[in-house]
Amino acid sequence: MIFLIEYDRPVGHIVRVNVFEDSERSTAENSRLEIELSLNRSGIDHEVILLEATNEEALRRTHRRYFETVADIAKSAGASTNHESNPSTISRDET
Repeated sequence: MIFLIEYDRPVGHIVRVNVFEDSERSTAENSRLEIELSLNRSGIDHEVILLEATNEEALRRTHRRYFETVADIAKSAGASTNHESNPSTISRDET
């Protein structure tokens, strides 16, 4: 799966997530470019990235900073118990 994420770094939250099948790589790349161009024209400084992962769970493990606050990550690093992450889930955007 390919995940397109628009992330507002100063605020620390995800603005949008689009999910694409591996066979839709070209569409995902074009979507990323369109979003970046639109944001640049508007003067909005967001991070727009494409990430590959087997599923959402794997993505959340490898790219925690997009789904958890710094405090959550720091707390879980200091504790040996499971941490509670942002409960929001990613849904497939059919657009």
